[in-house]
Amino acid sequence: MKIAVLFDTLHPEWSDADYKKAIEAKVEEAEYDVARALVAKGHDVLMVGVHEALQPLLDRLAAFQPKLVFNGCEGFRGRAHHEYGLAAVLEMHGYRYTGSSPTGLLVARNKSLTKKILAYHGIRVPAFAEFHPGEKPLRPSELRFPLIVKPLLEDASIGIAQASVVEDDQSLAERVKFIHEKFNQAAIVEELIEGRELYVGLLGNDKLQVLPIVEMTFGEAEAAEQRIATYKAKWDEEYRKRKRIKNVFAKGLADDVTAKIGDLCATAFHALWLQDYGRVDLRLTHDDEVYVLEVNPNPFLAFEHEMANAAEKAGLSYDDFIQRIVDEAMKRG
Repeated sequence: MKIAVLFDTLHPEWSDADYKKAIEAKVEEAEYDVARALVAKGHDVLMVGVHEALQPLLDRLAAFQPKLVFNGCEGFRGRAHHEYGLAAVLEMHGYRYTGSSPTGLLVARNKSLTKKILAYHGIRVPAFAEFHPGEKPLRPSELRFPLIVKPLLEDASIGIAQASVVEDDQSLAERVKFIHEKFNQAAIVEELIEGRELYVGLLGNDKLQVLPIVEMTFGEAEAAEQRIATYKAKWDEEYRKRKRIKNVFAKGLADDVTAKIGDLCATAFHALWLQDYGRVDLRLTHDDEVYVLEVNPNPFLAFEHEMANAAEKAGLSYDDFIQRIVDEAMKRG
């Protein structure tokens, strides 16, 4: 069927043919991997990049008349917190699309709101406080060091570094100020939960498939370094190699712990109005308590990356994994 692949791009002037040339040249981008998989499954694919303006997007979709839009947008005009807006545009213009609704994308983007909703549903989350630009970061007494300071509305560990972990009120104030000035948004300050860093992918809607659990392992953390998923730990391949940071399938989890994690992740998925697919980021403590750190409604879907690898371990080739997302979207009302 006709499927338009929608994504944010630095080349909004490019046509479908330009993107197809990049695909043939084997350029590594998640949207190109998705398009290759869809073509391999026999679909008629149109590549639609968006950056500064909506009208070209709407014109291309109107001319193509897709049966489905595979929504890979992670922001608009370079702003990640506008991610939900693209889904809203598709919905308002009557296009069926993959992934979460504007509500799910908007709520899950906000780390504070996410934690409040999860706590309401009985899911453990780190103790936290939120500080807006211009607001003095007066730490609540129940919020105890060490703490980690993050931008409220970013994902992919943007704004998270070793300096994000603070041990006193002065360092806390300095890092909150950095977030305000660098990202022009509120900072969220969380209790640093010690434990294993786990990622759980999910596929489906009413009935969810919990994919094999992935763990980020830290091989060469120095004494002064915290074992946290910083931006460099996630995306800088040289840094990962030097520090022996790996994403591997979690080992040694008892069956009851695995089942508990699956149940918690499914509850989080539905509580935050996610659709079709998503990922839950966890910390598992030494006594097997599970804390949800974040819920990602739009995780990275590139070939040979964490979500796709988990799907493959569950028996889905990459092409079948992308087709499964299409099927879930088409089954929705």
